[in-house]
Amino acid sequence: MITAGIDCGAKSTKTVIMKDGEIIGKGTVQTGFDQKKAVDDSLAAAIEEAGIARDDVEKIGGTGSGRNAIDIADTSVNDIKAMGRAANYFYPNARTVTDVGAEEGKAAKLDEKGNAVDFAINEKCAAGAGAFIEAMARALEITLEELGPLALTSDKEIPMNAQCAIFAESEVVGLIHAKTSKQDISKAIHDAMASRIVSMIRRIGVNEDVVMVGGVGYNPGFVEAMKRELNLENIYIPEDPDFGSAVGAAVVAAQED
Repeated sequence: MITAGIDCGAKSTKTVIMKDGEIIGKGTVQTGFDQKKAVDDSLAAAIEEAGIARDDVEKIGGTGSGRNAIDIADTSVNDIKAMGRAANYFYPNARTVTDVGAEEGKAAKLDEKGNAVDFAINEKCAAGAGAFIEAMARALEITLEELGPLALTSDKEIPMNAQCAIFAESEVVGLIHAKTSKQDISKAIHDAMASRIVSMIRRIGVNEDVVMVGGVGYNPGFVEAMKRELNLENIYIPEDPDFGSAVGAAVVAAQED
C-alpha cells in the first residue's frame, strides 16, 4: 500500500510518501498564507521524489495545526497521535516523545504501540518553541544555524527567564551590554528552553528511550541541553526530525480502513 502523510504546520508543510511501511519520498514547502496550496505543493514534491503517480497514493493522513486545510486527507490525525506513531515507527522501544516545532512544544508518554497514555502541550508561548530560538538569534545578531553549535563551545551556567520570550530577549540585551560572550549567552538560551520543555515532560513522567521529533531536533545546542536536563546520555532523533508528524500521519492512514 502507498500512503501519504501531510503535516501542515505554522511555518512549513511537510509530506512523506510510504510504500508498505518504507519511506520513498519527501516534500516540504513554506506554508505561507495559502495552506491548501502548500499542501498541494508539498504532496507534489514528495510524489515526484518517490517516482510515482498521484493516483498511486491510496490513502492520505493529515495532521498539524493546519490539518483542517488538508481536505484531500482520508484521515485526520491529531498532533499527539501523529508524533506518538512516528516515535513508534522509528524507535519501537520508545515510551516518551517530544515534538518541538516553530510555534509550540509537545510531549507524550506512550504505550508499546505508540499510543499516547498521557501528554502535555506548551501552547501559545514562544519560550517553549522554535520561535524562541529564532528571536534569540536575532537579538545576538547571528544566524539560526550558528546559534546551536555556538552553545556547544560554552560550559558556563547563566540563568535565564524561560517563561516569556519578550523578557528573555531583554535579558539577552542585558547580557550583551555586560560583555557576556555570545557562546555563553547561546548556551543560556538553549538551557532555558530545554528547562521549560523538560518540566513539561516530567509532568507526564519520563520513560525509557526518549525520542525527539520536530525541526528543533536539528539544533545541536538544544539537543545537548535536553540531555543535560534529562540526565540522559542519548536522545533518539530520526534522520529528518521535522518530518516526524508527517510519518505518523502516513502510518495511521495505512492502518485505518
